[in-house]
Amino acid sequence: MPQAHYPVLLALGIAFALGLVILALSALANRGVGGRVALSTYESGQPLLDQSRKRISILFFLIAIDFVIFDVEAAFLYPWVLVVREGGWSLFWAVLVFVALILVGLVYVWRRRSLDLLPQPGLDREKAGHV
Repeated sequence: MPQAHYPVLLALGIAFALGLVILALSALANRGVGGRVALSTYESGQPLLDQSRKRISILFFLIAIDFVIFDVEAAFLYPWVLVVREGGWSLFWAVLVFVALILVGLVYVWRRRSLDLLPQPGLDREKAGHV
């Protein structure tokens, strides 16, 4: 049985050795030149215009979580498409129930206005349950 694991161990060993070789070459190639300008942060050759550590609204993360949840639905639907003919009507109705549940969740998120990035004027987010 251990013979079946040899290819995996060999691949891990090669990957580890290659990583060490790349790190060693990088350390040897480092000439230590540069100063404040060379080590400064820039993007596309342009210096940054403002702070890089900004506060991000919690609403952004709530929308990201909603996106992940509804994106996983697509990941579950793809294998179903591949076997829809073999599954028959029972599989079709099961997936229809799944899509209906996802749509109920989407309606719930939509009605709570959780997809809005900008806070609504006159709406206290803590009292509305968005925090």
